[in-house]
Amino acid sequence: MFANLSDRLTETFRNLRGKGRLTEADIDGTIREIRRALLDADVAVPVVRTFTSNIRERALGAEVSGALNPGQQVVKIVNEELIAILGGQTRALRLAKSGPTIIMLAGLQGAGKTTLAGKLAHHLKQQGQTPLLVAADLQRPNAVTQLTVVGERAGVPVFAPEPGVTREDEVPRGNPVEVARRGLAEAQQRQHSVVIVDTAGRLGIDQELMRQAADIREALEPDEVLFVIDAMIGQDAVATATAFQEGVDFTGVVLTKLDGDARGGAALSVAEITGRPIMFASTGEKLDDFEVFHPDRMASRILDMGDILTLIEQAERTFDQAEAERMAQKVSKGEDFTLADFLSQMQQLKNMGSMKKMLTMLPGMGQVRDQIENFDERELVRTEAIIQSMTPLERENPKVLNGSRRSRIAAGSGTSVAQINSLIKRFEQAQQMMRAMSRGGGMPQMPGMGGGPGAFGGLPGGKKSKGKQAPQRKVKGKSGNPAKRAQQEAEARTRGASAPAAQGSAFGIGQQPQEVDRDALSADLSKYLGR
Repeated sequence: MFANLSDRLTETFRNLRGKGRLTEADIDGTIREIRRALLDADVAVPVVRTFTSNIRERALGAEVSGALNPGQQVVKIVNEELIAILGGQTRALRLAKSGPTIIMLAGLQGAGKTTLAGKLAHHLKQQGQTPLLVAADLQRPNAVTQLTVVGERAGVPVFAPEPGVTREDEVPRGNPVEVARRGLAEAQQRQHSVVIVDTAGRLGIDQELMRQAADIREALEPDEVLFVIDAMIGQDAVATATAFQEGVDFTGVVLTKLDGDARGGAALSVAEITGRPIMFASTGEKLDDFEVFHPDRMASRILDMGDILTLIEQAERTFDQAEAERMAQKVSKGEDFTLADFLSQMQQLKNMGSMKKMLTMLPGMGQVRDQIENFDERELVRTEAIIQSMTPLERENPKVLNGSRRSRIAAGSGTSVAQINSLIKRFEQAQQMMRAMSRGGGMPQMPGMGGGPGAFGGLPGGKKSKGKQAPQRKVKGKSGNPAKRAQQEAEARTRGASAPAAQGSAFGIGQQPQEVDRDALSADLSKYLGR
């Protein structure tokens, strides 16, 4: 969602790199470009004024003029101000000290309240809570049915005493306030720890909507009232949020459809305008496409600094600890990495979710966004089918794969021999990497990039990327023998291990300015993504 804003800001900060001193004209030019980028992203005008005013005041102060690297200091200021307008700090749900915690959802029709109710219930269930969903939206056609289906998918019970309407012309039956009261009584009787009430919405703000929402709030006295807003609605987000704040007085905000391609101004406006924190974000259609909103991590994503902490948390939730320990012991003992290990690691990566989404959480990936977008995730399924079509012997020792065996595997997996050859080649690269690690050489470097190929070396191929590829250059002094060349590279890394590693973000905070060779980077990614 923030791709365009991130690209604009990255380009703006690139002009500041390497400058030993920033003039007032440099700062004014940077502020002007930031203002344009935010306005193009549909951020509310009052928020833009406050944001740019704070940056200018701090940039002209002593913290920049006295800094060793003024350009990096400006980026640091922008990052801190972004965190501030996104809410400052993470705000967790307030749980009731006694009795069930009552959470009421409010928002316009189409914002995704019903789906969000299921995701929130699933999230709380994973934390050990026992939620109950209450279907108090009796006006939208099939809203009760939808909540029932979502509840079944999440494995959470749904209290729905009224069927609601099934057609647009049908007259609503039942009292939403009474349904909410009965839902709370049901939760107390069955000792549920959390009650999530799905309320009705409208296509626009009206008095009937606000009165009904206010009546439900008065009847339940909820611990949290979450305003659910579509992150794609742009400038309308401010007017809608203000109206709900005056009519219902919500305690937190949930952003939905953050996986969309809109400009994302709602996310950067709501918290600053209403003074209420953004607490959760919905990033897709699946139940697991839901995350706690961390202002600092979102600011890092917007500034292309990555979100490594979220990646780590996802890995901790999905990775098999026993399998991870087995692989660690295997590497430490110097045992060979096999296709069975390759399959196991790939399946664990798949459990973490979209590969594209994970790659965008790595620092600096905004510079190769087109490469990531062209990656075909269906190749992961094909790779899995190829390895599963092999015998245990073939997985343990790929050298036995002669022509007839490869033809048999291709027929069994619905692929071609060429695809199998490509997979074996990528596997051999991953195997060499694991051998180098077991010898203490560390992660092999990806040319043109500051990290190792761990995130890329094991990935299957993608779609053909557009654009000119950088020519491959033969490096003088390197052996043509793969095993000998791997040994030479390991020795070179050992010799260079004493050199201090560069620290800092994708913008170079805390490190020396360094330009990225985009052509070389594109060629490298093409190789590691199997193109």
